[in-house]
Amino acid sequence: MNDQALPPIAGREAEILALVMQDLPVFLAQTNLDLEQIQSTFACALHMHQPTIPAGADGQLISHLQYMVEHPGEGDNHNAEPFSQCYKRLADIIPQLISEGCNPRIMLDYSGNLLWGFEQMGRHDILDALRRLACDPALQPHVEWLGTFWSHAVAPSTPIPDLKLQILAWQQHFAALFGPQALQRVKGFSPPEMHLPNHPDTLYEFVKALRECGYRWLLVQEHSVENLDGSPLGQEQKCIPNQLVARNSRGQTATITALIKTQGSDTKLVGQMQPYYEALGLGRQVLGERTIPAIISQIADGENGGVMMNEFPPAFSQAHQRIAREGGGRTGTVAINGTEYLELLDAAGVPSADYPQIQAVQQHRLWQQVGNPVNPEAVEAAIADLKVNDPQFSMAGASWTNNLSWVEGYANILEPMYQLSARFHQVFDPLVAEDPAVTGTEPYLRALLQLLLLETSCFRYWGQGTWTDYASELHRRGVEAIG
Repeated sequence: MNDQALPPIAGREAEILALVMQDLPVFLAQTNLDLEQIQSTFACALHMHQPTIPAGADGQLISHLQYMVEHPGEGDNHNAEPFSQCYKRLADIIPQLISEGCNPRIMLDYSGNLLWGFEQMGRHDILDALRRLACDPALQPHVEWLGTFWSHAVAPSTPIPDLKLQILAWQQHFAALFGPQALQRVKGFSPPEMHLPNHPDTLYEFVKALRECGYRWLLVQEHSVENLDGSPLGQEQKCIPNQLVARNSRGQTATITALIKTQGSDTKLVGQMQPYYEALGLGRQVLGERTIPAIISQIADGENGGVMMNEFPPAFSQAHQRIAREGGGRTGTVAINGTEYLELLDAAGVPSADYPQIQAVQQHRLWQQVGNPVNPEAVEAAIADLKVNDPQFSMAGASWTNNLSWVEGYANILEPMYQLSARFHQVFDPLVAEDPAVTGTEPYLRALLQLLLLETSCFRYWGQGTWTDYASELHRRGVEAIG
């Protein structure tokens, strides 16, 4: 096991943070959109992920995509190559649409697991396609990459000290693959499973970590947030930017701009370009003392299911061809990317202070119960009281698949995960404080890799069995690596 190459997920923290904290415009100098000419917009993102599992030769860590290739007779594993084509096909679709006079837009969210899997498999065809999407100046106005957690962890049940480790691991890996300038352009964040923490301390640390790592905005699921008075977001409010307010149990506050992902996780929404057709029925929205174009934001798995594998490419192309015919891709209803939209608003003099303030769902009830003074003891007592009086009350966060839990029934994974995290920080934090270069050493990298992998959501998605066994093995290796 010790001779397996490690992904570049640590060792360049100071360099990366200095890079991403340069708050320069990304799209403003090259966008060909004029807000005054636009009635409505839609922003589509594709989420791509395959977990890393200890299922290779001699138990080596491999991508689940590689496992699919090697075991084609199991389940849907025959889709390994169709999935692989999905991972790279935008590098063909976007240039083709541009050559036809269209003005396409797409946002891409690839987990670090998946990127590492391409490297492990030697899939240079996929990596070269992604490099073009990340680095080709001709494609930069049309393609936006979104950051995420490296190993597809779900934020509410990830140990708080590891939130920033997950964020930084992805940034370092992305920069190693596609270069520092490509990373500088990554300003939006896509949380795995659209899972937003609603415990005050977890949400605060999550938002604080995002801001400290240079992110300007976050994609959130509509029912994972509420207004400050506890009311759900109105239909018009979902079509404009909002300001997510995270207040912790000590009264500290962190904020970040949020774009609202509407509706559920059904891949048919993006696969059949529903966001475009929804945006067609919308006009400009009132924000403060002016109007701005509405925005419909959507994300879906980019490879999962027949609709995304087969129907998305023609539907995507047909929508952009229609937009080109009806307004040249620049008037009426148009495609846009998240950072591009927000930068255009800022340049037009629309301050983020005008965005409606929102918070994570259930927090209004919590703060009402807490009263004054606000302190950790009062918050935990209020949570306990609310849970006793209302079994539906939860501080486990909300995601796009609320019929599933990443907590209930998984104590055999969560408890070892939290223990491993605590041990990791107990051992390494003092060493890093004394010498930051420790994060680039093999012992640190090997231990960090096991910890991040154990936090992958997939091990708490498929129920007890093979997947929880994978988690147990990763935990064992993590304990061994930390010593």
